[in-house]
Amino acid sequence: MTAVLRILLRRIALLVPLMLGIVLFVFLVMRFSDVDPASAFFQGANPTPQQLHDFREEHGLLDPLPVRYVDFVADVLHGDMGTSALTRAPVIDQVTTALPLTLQLTFLGLGIAVVLSLVGGVTAAIYRDRLPDQIIRVVSLTGVAAPGFWLALLMIQYLAVDLGWFPTGGYINPADSFTGWLKTMTLPALALSLPVAAQLTRIVRTAVVEELDKDYVRTAIGSGLPPRVVVGRNVLRNALINPLTVLGLRVGYLLGGAVVIETIFSLPGMGKLMIDAVKNGDPAVVQGVVLTTAAGFVVVNLVIDVLYLLVNPRLRDATT
Repeated sequence: MTAVLRILLRRIALLVPLMLGIVLFVFLVMRFSDVDPASAFFQGANPTPQQLHDFREEHGLLDPLPVRYVDFVADVLHGDMGTSALTRAPVIDQVTTALPLTLQLTFLGLGIAVVLSLVGGVTAAIYRDRLPDQIIRVVSLTGVAAPGFWLALLMIQYLAVDLGWFPTGGYINPADSFTGWLKTMTLPALALSLPVAAQLTRIVRTAVVEELDKDYVRTAIGSGLPPRVVVGRNVLRNALINPLTVLGLRVGYLLGGAVVIETIFSLPGMGKLMIDAVKNGDPAVVQGVVLTTAAGFVVVNLVIDVLYLLVNPRLRDATT
């Protein structure tokens, strides 16, 4: 068994109590909220007290809290997140319908953020304290200070309404038209990714500057290796550890930011699903969306841990 596989199995084992803790937190928050699942299920129907009592008894809402938690965990493990009070459909069906769009938006935004931050950060580091560095520094600081929803509104106004380059909202499935999908996803992905790209650019610049000042870089360049080879083959690999750490944390921002961005651009993803569920008093859907988002964040951080090991073999040796 290789060292990477052993470390990966160790990380997965640690995820079990973490996920149980997340499920417990979501369970407690939803149980102590003001929303009554029975009232939500019968909303607009004027149920009798006996109907409310029967519903609570049928769904285990009258059982002690520990029993309800165990039942809840068992249901989640079997893929049962409850039933929507609004549509009467299983929550898992709504989540699996909305999740692909949110993943598309998140990973498209992640890809844009990674490309922009690598290009900007490495360029700023190579030309440090010169004009390109100063320009990138101003742009990145502006991007860090600009909220995603504000960027989204500006893009809709100038790029969609005034110039007509992109639609103001809506979604086209890539299976129907890839060009249409790209047009509908470009502005949301940019609005979601630019603040992350601006922050990562500063971190990449700092990390690359620290590596460029080390002796092995001067020795390699002095021995005749082209600077681009030294930067691409050695400097970037060693400098990517800190940016990867921040990237893993910012994925949570991307997933959370999708809630606002999807609402602004009328994208039928997880964010819009949760906003609609909150407005309509549908606790089972809110619970399902939160659990799925938290699980996605945990999985992404597991992937980031694996990337650590692939980028820097010294971490592999230190952890075995």
